[in-house]
Amino acid sequence: MPVLNEANYLGDVLKYEAPNLYSREAVTVLGGIGADRVLAVGTVIGKRTKSSVTVTADAGNTGNGVATLDGGSPCGPKAEVGTYTLTCIAAAVNAGTFQVLSPSGYVLPDLTVGQAYAGDHINLTIADGATDFVVGDKFTVDVSGDGKITELSPGATTGSHEAYGIVAADVTAPDGVDAEGLAIVRDAILADHALVWPTGITTAEKAAAIARLEARGILVRKGA
Repeated sequence: MPVLNEANYLGDVLKYEAPNLYSREAVTVLGGIGADRVLAVGTVIGKRTKSSVTVTADAGNTGNGVATLDGGSPCGPKAEVGTYTLTCIAAAVNAGTFQVLSPSGYVLPDLTVGQAYAGDHINLTIADGATDFVVGDKFTVDVSGDGKITELSPGATTGSHEAYGIVAADVTAPDGVDAEGLAIVRDAILADHALVWPTGITTAEKAAAIARLEARGILVRKGA
C-alpha cells in the first residue's frame, strides 16, 4: 500500500494564539529571485528591516571627499534601523578621523579617512578629497527596509536573519513578483517538531532564532 505524506496544517505547529487574531499579521512575501519563493505553513521567517542603506554628506561640509558603502554588505549583523552619524573629530592633511554614532546613541569605533570601515554595524569608506575634511564635517548613514518577508536567512544582514515569526498559510511568491501572506508574529505557542527551518541551519543559529521568537512572545515547546 502506498504511503501518503501529508503536509503540515496550521494546527500542527500553532498550539496557542492570542484572541481576536492579535497574533496574526498580513505580510508581503518578497518575490522569488531566480525561482519561485515557496513558504510552507510553519516556515520560520525574517523581515527585511535593513534592506536599504544610503549615505549622505552634510551640505555644510568643507572637505569634499566621498563616502562609498560596501557594495556587497553595507550592513553588519548588528546594524540598527535608523540614522548613523559620522562626525569629523580630528583633521589631518589627506586624512582625518570620524566619530561614528549609532541610531541608539552608542559610540562605535572611529573611522579613518581613506581606510575601509568594517564591523558589526555599517561598512563603508570615506575617501580623501581635493579639500581636506575639517572638524565638524559630517556624513549620515540611513538604514531602513521594505518590510517584506522571506524565509529565515541566518547569513543575511538585511533583517531576514532575525526570526520574526512563522508562515500561517502556504504561500508562493513567483520569481520577481511579491505575494500577500499571513504570519504568526506575536504571543503564540509553537510545536518545535512542526517548524520548518532553512537547510543547513546550525544548532547555534536555531537557538538564536528561538530566543528571538521568544522575545516577541512566541514560545517554542517540545512535544506540543
